[in-house]
This record gives sequence, C-alpha cells and structure tokens, in this order.
Amino acid sequence: MKIAIIGQSVFGAEVFKLLRKNGHEIVGVFTIPDVNGKQDPLATAATLAGVKVFKYKRWQIKKEVIPEVFEEYKSLKAELNVLPFCSQFIPNEIILFPKFETIIYHPSLLPRHRGASAINWTLMCGDKKGGFTIFWADDGLDTGPILLQRATYVDPNETVESFYNRFCFPEGIKAMAEAVELIAAGRAPRIIQPEEGATYDALIKKDKVQIKFDQPATAIHNLIRGNDKVPGAWTIINGETITFFGSQLWTRLPPRGTQVAIDGAKQPAIVHKGGIILFGNDGKMVNVAQVQYASGKMISASKFGKEDASTQKIELTPEELDYGNVVKTIWKGILNTEVENSLDFFKAGAGSMDVVRLIEEIKVNFDIKLSVEDVYMNTVFEDLVMCIIRRGRGIEDKEPFTYHAIEIEANKMKLRFPHQVFIDNEFVDASDGATYNTINPADESVICAVSKATKEDVDRAVEAAKEAFEVGEWGKMNARDRGMLLFRLADLMEKHQEELATIESLDSGAVYTLALKTHVGMSIQTFRYFAGWCDKIHGKTIPISNARPSRNLTFTKREPIGVCAIVVPWNYPLMMLAWKIAACLAAGNTVVLKPAMVTPLTALKFAELSVLAGFPPGVINILPGSGALVGQAMSDHPDIRKLGFTGSTPVGKTIMESCAKANLKKVSLELGGKSPLIIFNDCDMEKAVRLGCGAVFFNKGENCIAAGRLFVEESIHDEFVRRVITEIDKMKIGNPLDRSTDHGPQNHRAHLEKLVEYCAIGVKEGATLVKGGFQVKRPGLFFEPTVFINVEDDMMIAKEESFGPIMIISKFTDGDIEGVLRSANNTEFGLASGVFTRDLDKAMRVADTLDAGTVFINTYNKTDVAAPFGGFKQSGFGKDLGEEALNEYLKTKSVTIEYN
Repeated sequence: MKIAIIGQSVFGAEVFKLLRKNGHEIVGVFTIPDVNGKQDPLATAATLAGVKVFKYKRWQIKKEVIPEVFEEYKSLKAELNVLPFCSQFIPNEIILFPKFETIIYHPSLLPRHRGASAINWTLMCGDKKGGFTIFWADDGLDTGPILLQRATYVDPNETVESFYNRFCFPEGIKAMAEAVELIAAGRAPRIIQPEEGATYDALIKKDKVQIKFDQPATAIHNLIRGNDKVPGAWTIINGETITFFGSQLWTRLPPRGTQVAIDGAKQPAIVHKGGIILFGNDGKMVNVAQVQYASGKMISASKFGKEDASTQKIELTPEELDYGNVVKTIWKGILNTEVENSLDFFKAGAGSMDVVRLIEEIKVNFDIKLSVEDVYMNTVFEDLVMCIIRRGRGIEDKEPFTYHAIEIEANKMKLRFPHQVFIDNEFVDASDGATYNTINPADESVICAVSKATKEDVDRAVEAAKEAFEVGEWGKMNARDRGMLLFRLADLMEKHQEELATIESLDSGAVYTLALKTHVGMSIQTFRYFAGWCDKIHGKTIPISNARPSRNLTFTKREPIGVCAIVVPWNYPLMMLAWKIAACLAAGNTVVLKPAMVTPLTALKFAELSVLAGFPPGVINILPGSGALVGQAMSDHPDIRKLGFTGSTPVGKTIMESCAKANLKKVSLELGGKSPLIIFNDCDMEKAVRLGCGAVFFNKGENCIAAGRLFVEESIHDEFVRRVITEIDKMKIGNPLDRSTDHGPQNHRAHLEKLVEYCAIGVKEGATLVKGGFQVKRPGLFFEPTVFINVEDDMMIAKEESFGPIMIISKFTDGDIEGVLRSANNTEFGLASGVFTRDLDKAMRVADTLDAGTVFINTYNKTDVAAPFGGFKQSGFGKDLGEEALNEYLKTKSVTIEYN
C-alpha cells in the first residue's frame, strides 16, 4: 500500500520504520519545520531511508487548503494517510483524498477525552482504565469512526511519562501497523463513536492548574501527576508560585519534618526527607518529590525551605573553568542555537532523547556520570555546569547523614554513638519523646539517655521496612550486590572494632578483651560468612510424573519472607544481633530489631555503620525499648512475617502465642538452657578444669550455652573441685576495660539480685556452697564466682539455669554411664552439652544420647559461624549460624510447568 505519513516525534519515526518493514511503500513524509536548525526525528528517519520529506509550516490559510501544498501532496498518489502523532491541523481535502482516506492515533479511549491533552486528562480524572484509539478521520475533533482500541489499567501513581512509555508508545506503534494491515486486507471496521460518555477536554494551560486544597488527596494527586513536567500544577507558598512534580499517594503515617503553610490549605504541608506531604480535605496525603520555583530552578522537595548546597559558591580549578566552554559546545550541537548562561535546556526545545545524548557526551568529555535527575534538576546552562563540577569532585546534593551523638571518653579513646531510635535510615526521638537511662554496670553510673520506642515507632519502622522490601532499591538489588553491602558493613565494623568493643564493655559489663575478640570479632566474621551466601541461595529442579502426552517440570525458588522482626538479649548485644540479622539480610529480607532494653548502644552504633555502608533506607531499623511494649507490638504486627527471638523460655512462649494469634508469623526461638557437662575420670584433668571453668564463668556466666550443671565421676570429684577453686582464686575481678581483668560485672542490678536469691535457695535446699555466693564488696554489679557441690536432681538449682557465674556440681558413681545420662537428659532444656573423656567410643556414645542441639567433646564454647546453633525441647527451635540459619528467613515456592 502507498502511504503518506503526516506527523512528528519519535513515535512517528517508529511507526514509519515498522510500516516500511512490513512492506508498505512510504511515498512521502510530512512533518513540522526544523526548530533551531534541528529536524524532527520523523524527518531524520525518512531522510536516512531516502523517502521524500515535506516540512510545511501550515496546510491551510483561513480554513482554505493552500493550493501548492495540496498539489504537491496529490502528486504522491498516496492510498492512505497515517497520522501517528500530528500537532498540525490537516484540511479535510487532504484527509479525504486518498483511496482509503486517513487514520489517526489518539491516546485515549474515545469518545472519552477528545482533545489535545488526552493522557493528562486520563490521569487528572483518575480513570482506572486508559489506552489509545486509532480512528478514521472526519471533519470533527477526534469524532471519527473507531478502527481499533487498546486498553490497559492505570496505576494510581502513574504519570503522563510512565503511562506513555509503558503502554501508549510501544503498543501504539504496533497497533498502527496492525490497523494498516486490516485496511490492506479489507477487514478494517468503522465503529461509530457513541456520544454517551463523550468528553471534550480543553488544552491544558498553566493558569488552569492551580491546586485547590478543598478536595480529597486523590484529586490533588491526580491534578499534579496529570500535569507532571508540563505545564506543572502549582500553588502559592510565601507569596511565590511553587510548582509540584513527582506526586505519589502516601499511605504511611504522616512523616516527621518541618511544617510549611500553603495558601488555601487548612493543614500545613510537611517537608521531610522523602519530599513534601500535602493534605487533602479528607486528611489523606500526597507526597511530591520535586518542586520548581518561579525562576525555573528545580530542587528536590525535601530541600524546600533549606539551604541548597548546590548553590554554594565553590572555587574552581583552571581545568574546571574550561568546563563551561565544552558544555556550551555540547548544547549547541544538540539545540542548534546560541547558548547563554541563562538558557533553559528544555525551553530551548530539548526532549527526552536529548537528555540521553547530553549525559553520554558529558561522560565522554569529562568521564563524569550524570543521572537523568541531575539534568532535570539543573535545566539552566550555568546550573548544569556547576552540577558537572560537583559530580566530578564526588559531591552529591543529598543531605549529609547526621544525628545527635553522645560523645564521651573511655578506654583512652573518644567515643561517638547514637542514642535515638533508628527508622528509615534516620535517628529520631521516640514518637512521644520518652527516654530512659542506660547504665554502666561497672559503677552503676548513667552512660546516657536513650529514646524509648513506642508502638507508633514500631508501626513507622515496619512501614519503612515494608516499603524497602516491596518497592525500594533493596527489593530490586542483585544478590551479589547485596553481598557486597554486607562485606562493606563487616569492613566498617572491623574499622570501628575497638570503639564497638568499648561501647559493649561499658553497656553490658563485658571484659574488653573478650568483647573485642568474641562480641565484636565473631560479629564481623558472621557478616562476612553470610555475605558470601547471598548469591548462593537457590532452588532445585525436581522430576515429577508427566501428564502424558505432555511433559512436566517442577522447580523450587528460595525467596525472602519479607519484613522480619528480631529481638535479641543483653548478654551478647552485638553478637546476637549479628547472628540473626546477617542471615536475615543475606536472604533478602528487611528487618526491625529490638535490642535488649539494658544494652542498646552497640545496636545503635551498628545502625550508624549500616548507613555508612550504603544500606538503603528502611532495610535496617533499630528500636530500643521495653519488651512488653515494643516486643509485643512486633509480635502482634500483621505486616511482620517472621520473628526471631533469643531470650528466656517464658517470654519465648508468650511471643509464640502472640505470633500465632496475630497472623501465624514464622517464629524461631533460642531460649533458656541447663546444659549438662559430663566429666569422666579418664579425662585430661588439667584441660577439663580449665575448660570446665570457661564453660561456667565465660562472659561472667551470662552465656546461653553455659554449663548449667557439671556431672563429675566420683573418683575424681574432690580433686576436680579443689582445682576449680584454685582457678577461681586466680581470677581477677574488676574494671572490664582493664586488660588484666578476667571477670567483669553482671549486666544489670535486677539480674545480680536474682543470682543472690538463686544461691540462697541452693543453700536452703541443702546443696553445699564451697565458694562465693555473694556480691563483691566494691562499687558496681560484681558477683563472686560461685561453686555448689552435693547437688541432687530434685533441687531447684539442678533444674533451673542461673545465667551467672555459678558452677553446679553433682557427682556420679564411677562407670554409671546410663545413670548420668538419665540425669543429664532429665531437663526440659536442650541447648548444649559436653563431655570430657579420652575414650572416643564413650564420647560418641554420650554424644549420641545427649538430647541437646550442640554437644562438645573435650572442648566447650567452641562455636563457629559455619556451624548451626540452636536447641531442642524448651530451649526452642530454629537455627542461628551456618547454612541452616538461612532457612529461618526463606520460604520455598514450587513452580510446575507443563509443555509438549
């Protein structure tokens, strides 16, 4: 078919190419005259293809076709006019002249939204469905018979640009070609447009799109997104016209920020880190991302009313002074016009393809990578030149990461750490402003006041985590890139390890050398271990029975769960955080973590480092506060899909019940223990004494796998006890920051008082106290390492853990392996256990029989990041560490395909 194409733009050029590809003869292309010496993309495509190009300024004068134009057109003998996008008025003589007349593309579902601003009105009216129509031209305005239509959904946050690029552009090109094929085959319908539901919508002009705030938020949002980029919906703030761009409905809680009064609005706007919140008369919210001043200067909405770092004067190097000349040459090549400092790139005629060219030419000339946003936010020539210089220096226009820091000196170093709740990559006060004091157990002095999170803070943190997972950068990130972030975080933790260990020592009472090696050291190892797992999480292919004669294939996918909550204890504040959060993040989840109320500081310092490592907002959130409030709110929250807890068995039961009642969220629990350690008479006595003491007194006995009860064979019992007491006498109790200290203070006063009570019960029940049992007479929460002997199975201290430096020793008859195993397993706990013997057969028999998640043979406390850790019975379920830990934060999806 012989076709004349009348129109313009990249859309017209793509229709031109596709029609030629389909074998049609394009006899001529009619488009607009060059602008500033630059021809339209349709003209460029036709010229390259050797097709005649006509560039008429107009087709008619006083509604009469220009004879010379008409004659030139007729000479082409076109059988069909195709108007893919045309801004000119084409006379009826041209429309009706070809054998098959004229078809036109219109970006709405006619008869709705007739007129030149169809997509804008589709959005401004809040249409749920939109699309385009190809119709037969007549003498009316978009009133001709319909040839075909294509429809799609309109997303509530769709913009003119996104809707056009997603659907109208790609599908419209294909539909124009399809319409031509229908005409060529004689099968093209002519469906008369109904008048019912028809609208004619006026061309949008700037003075018609002032925002009225006495309407619902959705209507305000529709007005802004319907006028995004051009002409821009506007309002008056402080007497100045301010135009809004990048609107989205805001369904989260109102953000914290600076209030700004707007003319005509009953409720002030809120400037926050993500933009500006506008309120409708229904109390609902809209968030805008960019604003433009009357001068044309565009900025991020989050910077409105603040000092703009991009306008600060910087002293240029001789090389940078020449940047302007190079950029001027690039602009002239794109715009074909003289370039002044005040020239606006888009007002001079640039389009979206010119932005791509500009970015590429700047990259080639300066080796500087600009973003599309950089161009749109710096449309004036002199502003863009300064933007290029700033990017070349590595200066971003983002607001710097700052927080109100606690600054103290300790351990011969200056410490600087946060003390507020951490939500969405910001440290902020609790919603009600409440705080509590965190105490140094070495002298019971106040370290600082810490924000005490509320239920509202939990809601905000979960909102942030959910958005990061579902629509944020984190959810789209490649697994390997996720691993690189975890590696970077581990590197930062290592760089700050002395500071972290000092904070941990101050806040928890951990001996500094132990904090450095274990609390912090193993935390770093944990993040590096799981960083390596990120790109190795995968499913399986599974052979299943074929549905003959077809074939079937099933494969599984290992997917992150979503928003996870983590609650960690006070004995290893940072290490317990690392054990859980590293696996959680490696699997691709986002997290809301509650540190123990008495030890929040290293978790908050960790949050600071996560921002410096580059974790996107919302991925990690830290909420210090009470378990009864914050922990309960996490358990009850419907958007949290997994909760990991380390702590006491009674609290674990409460959490499990709450999670079941709320939304049946997945739960993993690492709970209490009463770990048995069996010492046979054929052991290496020196090693058994040394490691036996470590099994009980390591980390002041505040150790979940501490040996809660030692069973010593009768023939070596007295010798073993004597040697243990000798070892205890060598231990130095004192300042945990002193490098020679072996034994620091207990974590907090309530715990110390429970240890005193525990010992009193042991004495009352008839056990023999041979060492300690009291608080050390010195400032601070120090407890004397303690030893009980003659402990019987029915005593409380034989059944319940002390979680302190208390050794419980029971002797058993030589050779009575079955009897000692019965006693060792006669507990509701099953976290860890141990055995010392030189007889490997005996050791393996004991290991097989002990009902505990971990069994140590001739060692103790030997945990490793690669070895799974978790308990049996009322010590909980689920694993930390090792590959198995990933299972706690993943879900398995089966996908079955049928094919021939």
